[in-house]
Amino acid sequence: MPLRPLIGTLGYVLSADKRRVLLVHRTRDGDQHQGKYNGLGGKLEPDEDVVSCLTRELREEALIEATSMRLRGTVSWPGFGTSGEDWFGFIFVIDAYEGEVPQRNDDGPLVWVELDRLHELPMWEGDRYWLDLVFADGPAFHGVMPYVDGRPASWSCTLL
Repeated sequence: MPLRPLIGTLGYVLSADKRRVLLVHRTRDGDQHQGKYNGLGGKLEPDEDVVSCLTRELREEALIEATSMRLRGTVSWPGFGTSGEDWFGFIFVIDAYEGEVPQRNDDGPLVWVELDRLHELPMWEGDRYWLDLVFADGPAFHGVMPYVDGRPASWSCTLL
């Protein structure tokens, strides 16, 4: 059966000095991501391309306008959703933006985290497999990480 994933974007906003990244600490009750730190982003709407989606999500979640962004990779997450839905994500780094980041959004506090402290934070277990690739100077990555019972079952990746 063909994969029919939900499509999403995930953006990692860098500070001007490129040493910190903006994350949301998801604290909203009932949120699938509750307790975890994550980049900003969300589901693609029917009338959007992935850049338009991320641009909208950054406006909604952090009140900023990206002025420079790079697609760093994609990840396919079969079985990731709360009911086993498949997800496919486009992962970006935002190198520059305009606007003033608020202290929080509807999902929780917005925090600037030192890049070298990322792995100390509570996050999705699977993020630890590919997160360093997002901030590396290397080529774009394209990976697949099937989830079984809420945990990653494997990880494979192609670098371009």
